[in-house]
Amino acid sequence: MGHRPALDVVLEGLRRLEYRGYDSAGVAVLDGAGGLAVERKAGRLANLEARLDEVGRDHVSGTTGMGHTRWATHGAPIDRNSHPHRDATGRLAVVHNGIIENFALLRAELEAEGVELASDTDSETAAHLIARAYAAGDTAGDLPASVRLVCRRLEGAFTLVVTHADQADKVVAARRSSPLVVGVGEGETFLASDVAAFIEFTRNAVELGQDQCVVITREGYEVTDFLGEPVATKAFEVNWDLSAAEKGGHDYFMLKEIEEQPEALANTLRGHFVDGRIVLDEQRLADQDLRDVDKVFVVACGTAFHSGLVAKYAIEHWTRLPVECELASEFRYRDPVLDRDTLVVAISQSGETADTLEAVRHAREQKARVLAICNTNGAQIPRESDAVLYTHAGPEIGVAATKTFLAQIAANYLVGLALAQARGTKYPDEVAREFHELEAMPDAVRHTLGVVPQVRELARELADSKAILFLGRHVGFPVALEGALKLKELAYMHAEGFAAGELKHGPIALIEQGLPVVIAMPSPKGRAVLHAKLLSNINEIQARGARTIVIAEEGDDTVKPFADHLIEVPAVPTLLQPLVSSVPLQVLAAEIARSRGYDVDKPRNLAKSVTVE
Repeated sequence: MGHRPALDVVLEGLRRLEYRGYDSAGVAVLDGAGGLAVERKAGRLANLEARLDEVGRDHVSGTTGMGHTRWATHGAPIDRNSHPHRDATGRLAVVHNGIIENFALLRAELEAEGVELASDTDSETAAHLIARAYAAGDTAGDLPASVRLVCRRLEGAFTLVVTHADQADKVVAARRSSPLVVGVGEGETFLASDVAAFIEFTRNAVELGQDQCVVITREGYEVTDFLGEPVATKAFEVNWDLSAAEKGGHDYFMLKEIEEQPEALANTLRGHFVDGRIVLDEQRLADQDLRDVDKVFVVACGTAFHSGLVAKYAIEHWTRLPVECELASEFRYRDPVLDRDTLVVAISQSGETADTLEAVRHAREQKARVLAICNTNGAQIPRESDAVLYTHAGPEIGVAATKTFLAQIAANYLVGLALAQARGTKYPDEVAREFHELEAMPDAVRHTLGVVPQVRELARELADSKAILFLGRHVGFPVALEGALKLKELAYMHAEGFAAGELKHGPIALIEQGLPVVIAMPSPKGRAVLHAKLLSNINEIQARGARTIVIAEEGDDTVKPFADHLIEVPAVPTLLQPLVSSVPLQVLAAEIARSRGYDVDKPRNLAKSVTVE
């Protein structure tokens, strides 16, 4: 809302946020004279723009508007299920992120009153409920009050943004467990799920808390809870610029982000070793709380879960505490044993991952302490945690995580060192030594990027493969799992990661002539026994016709006879090896996908931030 043509601003914002969902897109613009124009189209944003060109953009003009890109949860990705949704009069429009869990009951209630719904979505029910509240009763004619009233009835996770043709001087929004941020400019105000949508116009932003409603005008904003009581807000300044969201000359965002990993690592580590001590970003836990910890759970999803598996090795080694790594989607349903001496480390790039957020809430209900690792300032998971460690990797446009993965691993190491420091399982000089080894890792990753041309060429050779297997031991096992996940996400290939010691227990039956197998080798220095055993595993699969692709440290001559393709990475301490050995696997997956003709940055059926269970 402001002085600029709303359609242009909204479309540009949607373009930057399309990675969050791209099943459909739509816009609604108030013309300021009592008119509300809505256009929407299934498919990517380009389809909507083509539709606007077809019907003429003049009828979608005004300085107040909103838009939405959808990742389908209820209803197929077709035109009538696209957002914005309108009420029966066509004068009120709503866009919605999240899932309204009790929508079936609400829909039945509306249908019993004779309301005809035009879509299969949960979102449209909100439009009709708000319109009903606006039309009659205590909230008649009061759009913010109508929105708050309806929000109190909704169950689940949602961000709603609402406009009405009769109230063109304001836009109303509300959130629960779904991201929403306010951008404050000069004579204009913005709402978005991510600051990337409005950073071209302002760096000044305000985070909204749980169960809060905001009314924006050209002059500013007002925030209340769902009962209408004013609440305090927290403003912050966005510390990255528009160029950070551009490809920078690379073929695709993911390759750019792979090459940004040294900087992401350095930024994550920066400022966390002060006066000889590890410090976190927001630590609302005393050292005594950390000393009392007798068990650690790491909860996460997808790639973040693999970073948690690496954390298990490091934290147990440095602290001698038992660590369990759990998929957040399974955590609370397993009824884990938690108490006030349990530390739950919750890892989420967006800080809004629905399963991880619910795991955090379950842990808090059981009185466990929660430490969040997150890449997004002001997100929900950090706000509901006892301590926070931000990864500072910057915006990541590619749906498949790269630099945020390495940043999460580094953050996990910092958590392990903070625990070891508080518990006294490492002397101060040992903590300092481990941290300084971490500080050297950005340069090691930068050196690793030298293999990118070699890996891209190899990927083109492997693009026609039907399947690829990945093997590893110790911290190489999570690397193998992550390599397989990347290939599934991007190239839509059958790929599996295995602990190499499990080969004889079934997976070796998959080996056939020419099957590519990628092996993450441990150092022959730090873990000589593991190195010898993995050499034996490679020999076994090579004897059965596998095509071996070995990632090994520079100078490891013992592996050369067993490698059909050798990718050398810098020699680093064993626990830190995932930071270098993961990089070639990211490049491999991306380039295989590109060679197969797929969109590397926007793989099918996936969204960057999974804000529904």
